[in-house]
Amino acid sequence: MTSTLRQPVEPETELRPGRWLALAVLVLAVLLVAVDATVLGLATPYISEDLHPSGTQLLWIGDVYSFVIAGLLVSMGSLGDRVGRKRVLLCGAAAFGALSVLNAYASTPGLMILARALLGVAGATLMPATLALIRNLFHDPRERSLAIGIWGATASAGTAVGPIVGGFLLEHFWWGSVFLINLPVMAVLVLVGIRTLPESRDPDPGPWDLASVLLSLVGMLALVYAVKEAATHGFGPLTLATGLLGAAALYGFVRRQLTLPAPLLDMRLFRHRGFSGAVLADLLTVLGMSGLVFFLSQFLQLVQGRHPFEAGLAELPAAVGAVAAGLIAGRAARRFSVRAVVSGGLAAIGVSLAVLTTLDATTGYPLLGVALLVVGTGAGFSFTVTSDVILSSVDKNRAGAASAVSETAYELGAALGIALLGSIVTAAYRDFVAPPGTPESAHESLGAAVEASAGMPAPTSEALLEAARQSFVHGLHLASGAGAAVLLTASAAAWLLLRNQRLDRGF
Repeated sequence: MTSTLRQPVEPETELRPGRWLALAVLVLAVLLVAVDATVLGLATPYISEDLHPSGTQLLWIGDVYSFVIAGLLVSMGSLGDRVGRKRVLLCGAAAFGALSVLNAYASTPGLMILARALLGVAGATLMPATLALIRNLFHDPRERSLAIGIWGATASAGTAVGPIVGGFLLEHFWWGSVFLINLPVMAVLVLVGIRTLPESRDPDPGPWDLASVLLSLVGMLALVYAVKEAATHGFGPLTLATGLLGAAALYGFVRRQLTLPAPLLDMRLFRHRGFSGAVLADLLTVLGMSGLVFFLSQFLQLVQGRHPFEAGLAELPAAVGAVAAGLIAGRAARRFSVRAVVSGGLAAIGVSLAVLTTLDATTGYPLLGVALLVVGTGAGFSFTVTSDVILSSVDKNRAGAASAVSETAYELGAALGIALLGSIVTAAYRDFVAPPGTPESAHESLGAAVEASAGMPAPTSEALLEAARQSFVHGLHLASGAGAAVLLTASAAAWLLLRNQRLDRGF
């Protein structure tokens, strides 16, 4: 039986009035998340100096946000489909702002890790809701491609705004100020979004299955933690047990979704080759890039000696390339083909990462700037088109869950990339030969070595810094090379899996 309560919240229209103004509000949420992700890397040396985290704690500060988000995205996307995407988005934005304050005033490494984890809970509500609302606002495929391009370009712009604004704040205030810049963006998003965003939900969603939520969260957290620990310390009994727990929980999640009449995630989506290919491309792309992104700010500041603001400006070409490519990606995919644009973009990133294996303390900026520009351009083409493919593969009533799969691939790739590639950098760094009298803490991170050198005699200090920087750069070379291999593999996979895929196809 169908009642009026089960009808769609918004009428089915081809051209919804006010859709572009609503899009402007949605991209504020994207900006919020992008800025937060980028300023953390810039603030890492200052957090290391102030809170004195160990190398493992520093990695947890960097990746626990992605761990939690990856575990909750599918659940939150499905929740938005059920209770309303606008409601979930605005509640999540308000919580994100409040928890940013907790991040800003964290006084210990443990509290900082907890604050990042809680921020991940709030962040899990934002990205699926924004993409799902775009799917419901824009029914014309070409308009939707442009809207997704703007959405992606804003995320890229956030990666540029974050380091520049963050660099300015770090030079004039304490490191916690970089998290407080979320507050005005959040306030505008909530106040304007209440009046401009339409509500939308699945008219016949079924119950929100808490057992599935727990299985998804436990599975993702346990599996990613096991990968991180194995990469850092090898396979011990606890690591193996945790990995098996994660795999078992995810297997139980999949089995449960196949039997539920109204699953959190319709596993039949993965039968669509384009959908599966786009998700895999996103995961491998972020995995290959994330180690570089996390450690690049440290390289610019602690190896090449740039000030935070200068380091932020140095990363700008990547964002410029991504913005420009995102705005024309849909048109390029229709002119050529989906697989040519995605595969070509990923190959360009792979080649650029291979070039970055030549970096050292004396490398001039032109080489780094061009490489970052190509990385950003390739990512802009790839991510925009894969997001469009994923949204075009599903009915608009399932847009939240589908968007969550896309974002889960992104966040899981980030978590795995920081864990695996970050562990490569950390392992290579720890092996450097330090001069006599060097405290053991100097082997934990490059930031700790810089801090330790400040209290040493000049010759010893210079010897320590030289050894530590060379070891860090060696680790960065290994991570960049591994990332290049991953991206070239992803390019080949996209070429095969996205064959005959078209953006115009959809419901």
